[in-house]
Amino acid sequence: MSALFEELDYCPTPIGAVTLRRRRDLKLNQDVFEIRLGDESLMTSLFTASEIALARLGLAALDNAEAPAVVVGGLGLGYTANAVLEGAQGASLIVVEALAPVIEWHESGVLPLGNAVAADPRCRLVQGDFFAMATAQDGFDPSMPGRLFDAILVDIDHSPDTLLNEGSAPFYQPDGLRRLARHLRSGGVFGLWSDALPNETFLARLATVFAEAWAEPVAFHNPLQDRPFTQTVYLARTEHGAS
Repeated sequence: MSALFEELDYCPTPIGAVTLRRRRDLKLNQDVFEIRLGDESLMTSLFTASEIALARLGLAALDNAEAPAVVVGGLGLGYTANAVLEGAQGASLIVVEALAPVIEWHESGVLPLGNAVAADPRCRLVQGDFFAMATAQDGFDPSMPGRLFDAILVDIDHSPDTLLNEGSAPFYQPDGLRRLARHLRSGGVFGLWSDALPNETFLARLATVFAEAWAEPVAFHNPLQDRPFTQTVYLARTEHGAS
């Protein structure tokens, strides 16, 4: 049986110490991996349904669902990126991650998914500030400035109102969303993960920028509390013929 608790890595970063922990949950009889930034929990392997749903729902909303060019903002434990690669065999994927240690964990294979994401030839892991890249004209592909994408899927902050860093707040306002939309092709899809229930105010804000906007509640069983829990995937689509 695994040790009850291990701190697998600890790395200071410009925005705080990031740690990778593994603990043995005796009630569930399984190992649970968790990434933390300071005292904040960034992701746990115990709850991955909505992260996977972000990829599946985003791909399902595309016209070009077989060979899409996709950006994922936030690597974490890799479940969203892995679901993109599993859901579209012809996909090309760029994953933007601010924290170098997180990328290193994927490359070394220490996480539950091993190095499946890092080793996939369809995927590139790019260290960078997603929010700065979303604002910049050059966008998300360092080798092809100004490249447009079919889908941009984001799982970084806890919700549009609960941020890891207040510096990302402008991204969730109309001007920030418009700048993001410039990197999408005609009919392209923006997807956003949220830990909270659907927020009508944010949904209305999306609708002022995109041709279509909607929220998909994602319900799953919380084994720790033995009850259902609901998170949200926001989706928005640019107008066909817009790019």
